[in-house]
Amino acid sequence: MGSARGVGRRQVLGWSALAGVAVGTGQAGAEKDAHKDRIPPDTKPGGAYDRYMTKLAAEDRFSGSVVLSYRGRTVLSRSYGMADREKGIRNHEGIAVNLGSAVKPFVVVAVLQLAQQHRLRLEDPIGKHLTGFPQEVADRVRIFHLLQGTSGLTHPAHDLQRVFHSKEEVHAYYEQWTRQTTLQFPPGSDNDRTGGIFAIAAQIVEKVTGQTYWDYAHEHVFGRAGMTGAGFFTRPQWLTDPHIGHSYMLQHDGSRVDAVRNLDKSWIAPFEPGKNPGRNFIDHASDGGFASARDLVRFGEALLNATVLERPFVDLLTGPKQPNFQPKDGQQPPPPGHLGFAAYGMATHLSDGMWTYGRAGANPGSGAAWTVYRDLGWATAVTSNYDDVPLQDILGQEQLAITGRA
Repeated sequence: MGSARGVGRRQVLGWSALAGVAVGTGQAGAEKDAHKDRIPPDTKPGGAYDRYMTKLAAEDRFSGSVVLSYRGRTVLSRSYGMADREKGIRNHEGIAVNLGSAVKPFVVVAVLQLAQQHRLRLEDPIGKHLTGFPQEVADRVRIFHLLQGTSGLTHPAHDLQRVFHSKEEVHAYYEQWTRQTTLQFPPGSDNDRTGGIFAIAAQIVEKVTGQTYWDYAHEHVFGRAGMTGAGFFTRPQWLTDPHIGHSYMLQHDGSRVDAVRNLDKSWIAPFEPGKNPGRNFIDHASDGGFASARDLVRFGEALLNATVLERPFVDLLTGPKQPNFQPKDGQQPPPPGHLGFAAYGMATHLSDGMWTYGRAGANPGSGAAWTVYRDLGWATAVTSNYDDVPLQDILGQEQLAITGRA
């Protein structure tokens, strides 16, 4: 059960969250006609994707849920493994898992909701809404730079060993941490390397609305999308709520430990060793939060149906902003003809005239991904309470089942 068999967090974020998910080859019109009002057999119960996931679960390489939805109709919903081993609670499509970076698009939606209400402008410098930043940051970094990931900002590393004990403590920490920023490169000239941009965006939401970001997201993002099981839950809720899955972190000896019940244990991943999301008390906008596979599909459908944002702002959210072709950290490049772009807080991908978009993420003991096949009408989700699942391969098998193309 070593970590070599799984996909690393940066692979997940680089391929699925930043490079996009390809949707096949061939003529665009032929592809769309072939899939119009037709459910591919490989997406159905007993089909190739179902069999693949069942095999992974039987090998203890996956624990969690997958949901495939076509034009608002559930085609496949499967769950495997235990959400809470200690209490004997099994996974199901309503079990919420810790999302890691897959949470980031929600704060972008919150900002765009305020923009469409004319309560802020995307070209506003952050200093128009927030104080305490270095002057060049306040004046030069604009809201759209935060959403696009081109702010030029860098932040100090987090103290991963710190155990938080209240919402107020977490809120004060992030407010202070985001002010410890400097410009690493001119805004708009390169991709960011910090999650602090989404924490700053959340603080702008708070300043404009007078609510905490947590409350705003619950009411206006999760609520409007019908994400009834999603939230920024506290550690006590995580420990007691049967609908929140426990994150089982892989250890060096091949065992897995429950993160929230073992705050002295840590992630063994080489890029964030020592991390444990249970220490956070509550997650912030830049990393974590919880949602179920059903919630993530509902979010995708809310974008398809323009219920969480008006249609022009959905297009603004998901439209390509800059090319994202270069693989990082040893990732494989996308196949020829598959064009990946960065959108606002997510990735979008063009292949032969068809667009997909979505976001993936991972944290110690968990992983998640949601994808919208915009031109085919599919919304999908994968959630896991293991951190060593082959998420990249799972998304590839999902794509193959839906489009017929690898």
